[in-house]
Amino acid sequence: MKLVEVKDKKTVSDFTKLPFSIYKNDPNWIPHITQEIEEIFDKDKNPYFKHGDCIRWVLYNDANRPIGRVAAFINDKVAHTFEQPTGGMGFFECIDDKQAAITLFDACKNWLAAKSMKAMDGPINFGEKDRFWGLLSEGRDKPATYTMNYHPAYYKAFFEDYGFSNYYEQIVYRRSVNDPPNQRLVGLAERVMRDTNYRFETIKKNQGEKYADDFREIYNKAWKAERTDFEELTQERAREIMHKMKPVLDEDICWFAYYKDVPVGVFIALPELNEIFRYVNGNMNLVGKLKFLWYQKTKGCRTMMGIVFGIIPEFQGKGIEAAIFNELGKVIQPKKRYDSILINWIGSFNEKMIHLLVALLQVTPYKTYITYRKVF
Repeated sequence: MKLVEVKDKKTVSDFTKLPFSIYKNDPNWIPHITQEIEEIFDKDKNPYFKHGDCIRWVLYNDANRPIGRVAAFINDKVAHTFEQPTGGMGFFECIDDKQAAITLFDACKNWLAAKSMKAMDGPINFGEKDRFWGLLSEGRDKPATYTMNYHPAYYKAFFEDYGFSNYYEQIVYRRSVNDPPNQRLVGLAERVMRDTNYRFETIKKNQGEKYADDFREIYNKAWKAERTDFEELTQERAREIMHKMKPVLDEDICWFAYYKDVPVGVFIALPELNEIFRYVNGNMNLVGKLKFLWYQKTKGCRTMMGIVFGIIPEFQGKGIEAAIFNELGKVIQPKKRYDSILINWIGSFNEKMIHLLVALLQVTPYKTYITYRKVF
Protein backbone atom coordinates (compact mmCIF):
# COMPACT_ATOMS: atom_id res chain seq x y z
CA MET A 1 0.00 0.00 0.00
CA LYS A 2 1.09 3.57 -0.71
CA LEU A 3 -0.18 6.71 1.01
CA VAL A 4 -0.09 9.86 -1.15
CA GLU A 5 -0.88 13.42 -0.10
CA VAL A 6 -3.58 15.07 -2.20
CA LYS A 7 -1.80 17.81 -4.13
CA ASP A 8 -2.61 17.54 -7.84
CA LYS A 9 -5.51 16.92 -10.21
CA LYS A 10 -5.06 13.14 -10.19
CA THR A 11 -5.10 12.77 -6.40
CA VAL A 12 -8.02 15.21 -6.10
CA SER A 13 -9.91 13.15 -8.67
CA ASP A 14 -9.09 9.89 -6.88
CA PHE A 15 -10.15 11.41 -3.54
CA THR A 16 -13.48 12.47 -5.09
CA LYS A 17 -14.23 9.27 -6.99
CA LEU A 18 -13.32 6.69 -4.33
CA PRO A 19 -16.76 6.67 -2.62
CA PHE A 20 -18.42 5.75 -5.92
CA SER A 21 -16.61 2.40 -5.91
CA ILE A 22 -17.27 1.73 -2.21
CA TYR A 23 -21.01 2.45 -2.38
CA LYS A 24 -21.76 1.35 -5.94
CA ASN A 25 -24.18 -1.37 -4.78
CA ASP A 26 -25.81 0.61 -1.95
CA PRO A 27 -29.19 2.08 -3.01
CA ASN A 28 -29.36 4.41 0.02
CA TRP A 29 -26.07 6.19 -0.73
CA ILE A 30 -26.31 9.58 -2.42
CA PRO A 31 -22.96 11.18 -3.29
CA HIS A 32 -21.96 14.48 -1.73
CA ILE A 33 -21.66 17.39 -4.13
CA THR A 34 -18.06 17.43 -5.34
CA GLN A 35 -17.85 21.23 -5.45
CA GLU A 36 -18.99 21.50 -1.82
CA ILE A 37 -16.38 18.99 -0.67
CA GLU A 38 -13.62 20.75 -2.58
CA GLU A 39 -14.55 24.11 -1.04
CA ILE A 40 -13.62 22.66 2.36
CA PHE A 41 -10.04 22.12 1.17
CA ASP A 42 -9.78 25.45 -0.66
CA LYS A 43 -7.85 28.06 1.35
CA ASP A 44 -9.57 30.85 -0.54
CA LYS A 45 -13.09 29.59 0.24
CA ASN A 46 -12.94 27.94 3.66
CA PRO A 47 -12.59 30.55 6.45
CA TYR A 48 -11.34 27.88 8.86
CA PHE A 49 -7.92 28.14 7.19
CA LYS A 50 -7.61 31.56 8.85
CA HIS A 51 -7.23 29.81 12.19
CA GLY A 52 -6.31 26.27 11.26
CA ASP A 53 -4.65 23.86 8.89
CA CYS A 54 -5.49 20.60 7.14
CA ILE A 55 -4.06 17.84 4.99
CA ARG A 56 -5.58 14.91 3.09
CA TRP A 57 -4.37 11.67 1.60
CA VAL A 58 -5.37 8.91 -0.79
CA LEU A 59 -4.28 5.34 -0.11
CA TYR A 60 -3.41 3.11 -3.09
CA ASN A 61 -3.00 -0.65 -3.29
CA ASP A 62 -0.10 -2.41 -4.99
CA ALA A 63 -1.89 -2.12 -8.34
CA ASN A 64 -2.04 1.67 -7.82
CA ARG A 65 -5.82 1.70 -7.38
CA PRO A 66 -7.28 4.01 -4.70
CA ILE A 67 -8.65 2.01 -1.75
CA GLY A 68 -8.93 4.65 0.97
CA ARG A 69 -8.90 8.35 1.76
CA VAL A 70 -8.86 10.61 4.81
CA ALA A 71 -8.22 14.18 5.95
CA ALA A 72 -6.76 15.59 9.17
CA PHE A 73 -7.12 19.13 10.46
CA ILE A 74 -6.58 21.49 13.35
CA ASN A 75 -8.94 24.28 14.34
CA ASP A 76 -6.78 26.49 16.55
CA LYS A 77 -9.83 28.26 17.98
CA VAL A 78 -11.06 25.12 19.73
CA ALA A 79 -8.08 22.72 19.78
CA HIS A 80 -6.93 23.92 23.20
CA THR A 81 -10.36 24.20 24.84
CA PHE A 82 -10.35 20.49 25.70
CA GLU A 83 -8.58 18.62 28.49
CA GLN A 84 -5.90 17.74 25.94
CA PRO A 85 -5.15 19.61 22.67
CA THR A 86 -7.44 17.96 20.14
CA GLY A 87 -7.42 17.93 16.35
CA GLY A 88 -9.79 16.29 13.92
CA MET A 89 -10.02 13.75 11.13
CA GLY A 90 -12.74 13.13 8.60
CA PHE A 91 -13.82 12.35 5.06
CA PHE A 92 -12.69 8.81 5.80
CA GLU A 93 -13.58 6.21 3.20
CA CYS A 94 -11.99 2.78 2.96
CA ILE A 95 -12.49 -0.67 1.48
CA ASP A 96 -13.18 -3.47 3.96
CA ASP A 97 -9.53 -3.90 4.91
CA LYS A 98 -8.48 -3.30 8.51
CA GLN A 99 -4.82 -2.66 7.70
CA ALA A 100 -5.81 -0.02 5.16
CA ALA A 101 -7.94 1.69 7.79
CA ILE A 102 -5.08 1.60 10.32
CA THR A 103 -2.74 3.18 7.75
CA LEU A 104 -5.19 6.04 7.26
CA PHE A 105 -5.78 6.54 10.99
CA ASP A 106 -2.03 6.46 11.66
CA ALA A 107 -1.45 9.15 9.06
CA CYS A 108 -3.90 11.46 10.84
CA LYS A 109 -2.54 10.66 14.29
CA ASN A 110 1.09 11.20 13.30
CA TRP A 111 0.39 14.49 11.51
CA LEU A 112 -1.63 15.82 14.44
CA ALA A 113 0.91 14.64 17.04
CA ALA A 114 3.66 16.41 15.14
CA LYS A 115 1.63 19.60 15.62
CA SER A 116 1.38 19.03 19.40
CA MET A 117 -2.11 17.54 19.43
CA LYS A 118 -2.80 14.86 22.05
CA ALA A 119 -6.09 13.55 20.67
CA MET A 120 -8.31 13.59 17.59
CA ASP A 121 -12.05 13.62 17.04
CA GLY A 122 -13.64 11.97 14.07
CA PRO A 123 -15.07 11.62 11.63
CA ILE A 124 -15.73 15.37 11.67
CA ASN A 125 -15.58 18.35 9.34
CA PHE A 126 -13.01 21.11 8.87
CA GLY A 127 -15.89 23.57 9.17
CA GLU A 128 -19.30 23.92 10.78
CA LYS A 129 -20.68 21.08 12.85
CA ASP A 130 -23.98 20.91 10.97
CA ARG A 131 -22.40 18.97 8.09
CA PHE A 132 -20.11 16.00 7.46
CA TRP A 133 -19.98 15.30 11.21
CA GLY A 134 -20.07 11.92 12.92
CA LEU A 135 -20.14 8.27 11.89
CA LEU A 136 -23.51 6.88 10.88
CA SER A 137 -24.30 4.13 13.38
CA GLU A 138 -28.08 3.76 13.01
CA GLY A 139 -30.21 4.55 9.98
CA ARG A 140 -28.35 2.91 7.13
CA ASP A 141 -31.69 1.57 5.91
CA LYS A 142 -32.73 5.14 5.06
CA PRO A 143 -31.49 7.36 2.22
CA ALA A 144 -28.45 9.52 2.90
CA THR A 145 -29.38 13.06 3.92
CA TYR A 146 -27.88 16.22 2.47
CA THR A 147 -24.36 17.10 3.78
CA MET A 148 -24.60 14.34 6.40
CA ASN A 149 -22.28 11.36 6.44
CA TYR A 150 -23.29 7.92 5.24
CA HIS A 151 -21.09 4.92 6.02
CA PRO A 152 -20.85 1.14 5.61
CA ALA A 153 -21.52 -0.86 8.76
CA TYR A 154 -17.91 -2.08 8.97
CA TYR A 155 -16.51 1.43 9.61
CA LYS A 156 -17.72 1.30 13.22
CA ALA A 157 -15.42 -1.63 14.03
CA PHE A 158 -12.50 0.14 12.31
CA PHE A 159 -12.84 3.16 14.59
CA GLU A 160 -13.42 1.25 17.80
CA ASP A 161 -10.71 -1.36 17.20
CA TYR A 162 -8.24 1.47 16.63
CA GLY A 163 -9.06 2.90 20.06
CA PHE A 164 -11.61 5.59 19.27
CA SER A 165 -14.20 6.01 22.05
CA ASN A 166 -17.74 7.32 21.77
CA TYR A 167 -17.42 11.02 22.72
CA TYR A 168 -21.06 11.90 22.05
CA GLU A 169 -23.87 11.04 19.66
CA GLN A 170 -25.91 13.19 17.32
CA ILE A 171 -29.50 12.16 16.81
CA VAL A 172 -31.80 12.99 13.92
CA TYR A 173 -35.49 12.93 14.83
CA ARG A 174 -38.50 12.60 12.55
CA ARG A 175 -42.14 13.59 12.67
CA SER A 176 -44.93 13.37 10.13
CA VAL A 177 -46.10 16.83 9.08
CA ASN A 178 -49.66 15.58 8.78
CA ASP A 179 -50.01 14.33 12.37
CA PRO A 180 -52.25 16.52 14.54
CA PRO A 181 -50.38 18.81 16.94
CA ASN A 182 -49.79 17.75 20.52
CA GLN A 183 -52.39 19.52 22.67
CA ARG A 184 -49.79 20.33 25.31
CA LEU A 185 -47.77 22.12 22.63
CA VAL A 186 -50.84 24.04 21.52
CA GLY A 187 -51.63 25.06 25.10
CA LEU A 188 -48.13 26.36 25.73
CA ALA A 189 -48.11 28.18 22.41
CA GLU A 190 -51.42 29.89 23.09
CA ARG A 191 -50.19 31.04 26.50
CA VAL A 192 -47.14 32.65 24.88
CA MET A 193 -49.22 34.30 22.16
CA ARG A 194 -51.36 36.06 24.77
CA ASP A 195 -48.31 38.16 25.63
CA THR A 196 -48.31 40.89 22.99
CA ASN A 197 -44.60 41.53 23.54
CA TYR A 198 -43.91 38.38 21.51
CA ARG A 199 -43.83 38.31 17.75
CA PHE A 200 -43.25 35.32 15.45
CA GLU A 201 -42.47 35.68 11.77
CA THR A 202 -41.09 33.80 8.82
CA ILE A 203 -37.86 34.80 7.16
CA LYS A 204 -38.02 37.15 4.17
CA LYS A 205 -35.56 36.46 1.34
CA ASN A 206 -35.41 40.13 0.39
CA GLN A 207 -34.19 41.02 3.90
CA GLY A 208 -31.39 38.47 4.09
CA GLU A 209 -28.87 40.67 5.90
CA LYS A 210 -31.40 41.63 8.58
CA TYR A 211 -32.24 38.01 9.35
CA ALA A 212 -28.58 36.99 9.18
CA ASP A 213 -27.86 39.55 11.89
CA ASP A 214 -30.81 38.35 13.98
CA PHE A 215 -29.66 34.77 13.60
CA ARG A 216 -26.14 35.72 14.63
CA GLU A 217 -27.42 37.44 17.78
CA ILE A 218 -29.44 34.36 18.82
CA TYR A 219 -26.69 31.91 17.89
CA ASN A 220 -23.98 33.67 19.86
CA LYS A 221 -26.14 33.84 22.98
CA ALA A 222 -27.72 30.39 22.80
CA TRP A 223 -24.84 28.20 21.66
CA LYS A 224 -22.24 29.86 23.88
CA ALA A 225 -24.21 28.65 26.89
CA GLU A 226 -24.29 25.06 25.60
CA ARG A 227 -20.78 24.26 24.37
CA THR A 228 -17.25 24.55 25.74
CA ASP A 229 -15.81 24.56 22.20
CA PHE A 230 -18.08 27.39 21.07
CA GLU A 231 -16.89 29.62 18.22
CA GLU A 232 -18.56 33.02 17.95
CA LEU A 233 -20.33 33.61 14.64
CA THR A 234 -19.15 36.77 12.92
CA GLN A 235 -21.43 39.09 10.99
CA GLU A 236 -19.52 38.33 7.79
CA ARG A 237 -19.93 34.58 8.25
CA ALA A 238 -23.61 34.81 9.20
CA ARG A 239 -24.37 36.84 6.09
CA GLU A 240 -22.35 34.44 3.94
CA ILE A 241 -24.36 31.48 5.28
CA MET A 242 -27.65 33.28 4.60
CA HIS A 243 -26.53 34.18 1.09
CA LYS A 244 -25.67 30.55 0.31
CA MET A 245 -29.04 29.33 1.61
CA LYS A 246 -31.09 31.87 -0.32
CA PRO A 247 -31.50 29.89 -3.60
CA VAL A 248 -33.14 26.94 -1.80
CA LEU A 249 -34.78 28.81 1.07
CA ASP A 250 -38.47 28.21 1.69
CA GLU A 251 -39.72 31.16 3.71
CA ASP A 252 -42.57 29.13 5.23
CA ILE A 253 -40.24 26.83 7.18
CA CYS A 254 -37.82 29.37 8.68
CA TRP A 255 -39.12 31.16 11.78
CA PHE A 256 -37.86 33.83 14.18
CA ALA A 257 -39.22 34.73 17.61
CA TYR A 258 -38.92 38.26 19.00
CA TYR A 259 -39.63 39.77 22.41
CA LYS A 260 -40.07 43.54 22.32
CA ASP A 261 -38.41 43.38 18.89
CA VAL A 262 -35.30 41.64 20.26
CA PRO A 263 -34.55 38.29 18.52
CA VAL A 264 -34.82 35.48 21.09
CA GLY A 265 -35.45 32.27 19.12
CA VAL A 266 -34.95 30.73 15.71
CA PHE A 267 -35.88 27.62 13.78
CA ILE A 268 -34.44 27.20 10.30
CA ALA A 269 -35.33 24.32 8.03
CA LEU A 270 -34.49 23.66 4.41
CA PRO A 271 -36.00 21.29 1.87
CA GLU A 272 -34.17 17.93 2.09
CA LEU A 273 -32.12 18.53 -1.04
CA ASN A 274 -30.87 14.97 -1.38
CA GLU A 275 -34.32 14.12 -2.70
CA ILE A 276 -33.19 16.11 -5.75
CA PHE A 277 -29.42 15.60 -5.57
CA ARG A 278 -29.89 11.84 -5.94
CA TYR A 279 -30.40 12.60 -9.66
CA VAL A 280 -27.31 14.82 -9.97
CA ASN A 281 -24.68 12.14 -9.21
CA GLY A 282 -22.52 14.40 -7.08
CA ASN A 283 -21.55 17.01 -9.65
CA MET A 284 -23.08 20.48 -9.92
CA ASN A 285 -21.49 21.26 -13.26
CA LEU A 286 -23.69 22.71 -16.01
CA VAL A 287 -25.45 19.39 -16.62
CA GLY A 288 -25.86 18.85 -12.89
CA LYS A 289 -27.39 22.30 -12.43
CA LEU A 290 -29.84 21.69 -15.26
CA LYS A 291 -30.82 18.34 -13.74
CA PHE A 292 -31.25 19.99 -10.35
CA LEU A 293 -33.56 22.66 -11.74
CA TRP A 294 -35.59 20.08 -13.67
CA TYR A 295 -36.12 17.73 -10.75
CA GLN A 296 -36.69 20.62 -8.36
CA LYS A 297 -39.56 21.73 -10.59
CA THR A 298 -40.99 18.31 -11.44
CA LYS A 299 -40.49 16.42 -8.17
CA GLY A 300 -39.59 18.88 -5.45
CA CYS A 301 -38.79 17.85 -1.88
CA ARG A 302 -41.38 16.16 0.32
CA THR A 303 -39.18 16.32 3.42
CA MET A 304 -37.92 19.35 5.31
CA MET A 305 -34.72 19.24 7.34
CA GLY A 306 -34.52 21.35 10.50
CA ILE A 307 -30.89 22.45 10.70
CA VAL A 308 -30.96 25.16 13.39
CA PHE A 309 -33.13 25.45 16.50
CA GLY A 310 -32.15 27.72 19.35
CA ILE A 311 -33.59 29.88 22.12
CA ILE A 312 -31.43 32.33 24.07
CA PRO A 313 -30.93 31.12 27.68
CA GLU A 314 -33.12 33.65 29.51
CA PHE A 315 -36.11 32.75 27.33
CA GLN A 316 -35.79 28.97 27.47
CA GLY A 317 -38.61 27.10 29.19
CA LYS A 318 -41.16 29.88 28.57
CA GLY A 319 -42.98 28.08 25.75
CA ILE A 320 -41.32 29.90 22.86
CA GLU A 321 -40.24 26.55 21.42
CA ALA A 322 -43.87 25.41 21.37
CA ALA A 323 -45.05 28.66 19.83
CA ILE A 324 -42.54 28.45 16.97
CA PHE A 325 -43.57 24.92 16.05
CA ASN A 326 -47.27 25.72 16.46
CA GLU A 327 -46.97 28.66 14.06
CA LEU A 328 -44.94 26.50 11.66
CA GLY A 329 -47.66 23.85 11.68
CA LYS A 330 -50.42 26.37 11.01
CA VAL A 331 -48.63 27.44 7.83
CA ILE A 332 -47.31 24.20 6.38
CA GLN A 333 -50.08 21.69 7.18
CA PRO A 334 -52.76 23.31 4.98
CA LYS A 335 -50.37 23.64 2.04
CA LYS A 336 -49.47 19.91 2.10
CA ARG A 337 -46.12 20.62 0.45
CA TYR A 338 -44.21 18.39 2.89
CA ASP A 339 -44.82 14.93 4.30
CA SER A 340 -42.27 14.85 7.11
CA ILE A 341 -39.86 16.95 9.09
CA LEU A 342 -36.41 15.87 10.24
CA ILE A 343 -34.73 17.65 13.14
CA ASN A 344 -31.01 17.35 12.55
CA TRP A 345 -27.96 17.20 14.82
CA ILE A 346 -29.31 17.00 18.36
CA GLY A 347 -26.34 16.17 20.58
CA SER A 348 -26.80 13.45 23.19
CA PHE A 349 -25.43 15.97 25.71
CA ASN A 350 -28.40 18.29 25.04
CA GLU A 351 -30.90 16.55 27.29
CA LYS A 352 -33.18 19.58 27.56
CA MET A 353 -33.65 19.77 23.81
CA ILE A 354 -34.22 16.02 23.47
CA HIS A 355 -36.87 16.10 26.20
CA LEU A 356 -38.55 19.09 24.57
CA LEU A 357 -38.67 17.51 21.12
CA VAL A 358 -39.97 14.16 22.37
CA ALA A 359 -42.51 15.63 24.78
CA LEU A 360 -43.87 18.46 22.65
CA LEU A 361 -43.29 17.42 19.06
CA GLN A 362 -43.61 13.68 19.70
CA VAL A 363 -40.70 12.96 17.38
CA THR A 364 -39.08 9.57 17.00
CA PRO A 365 -35.37 8.75 16.39
CA TYR A 366 -34.54 8.50 12.70
CA LYS A 367 -30.73 8.29 12.54
CA THR A 368 -27.82 8.30 14.96
CA TYR A 369 -24.25 9.44 14.38
CA ILE A 370 -21.26 8.96 16.68
CA THR A 371 -18.49 11.50 17.17
CA TYR A 372 -15.48 9.54 18.35
CA ARG A 373 -12.37 10.68 20.23
CA LYS A 374 -8.99 8.98 20.17
CA VAL A 375 -6.55 10.05 22.89
CA PHE A 376 -2.97 9.44 21.84
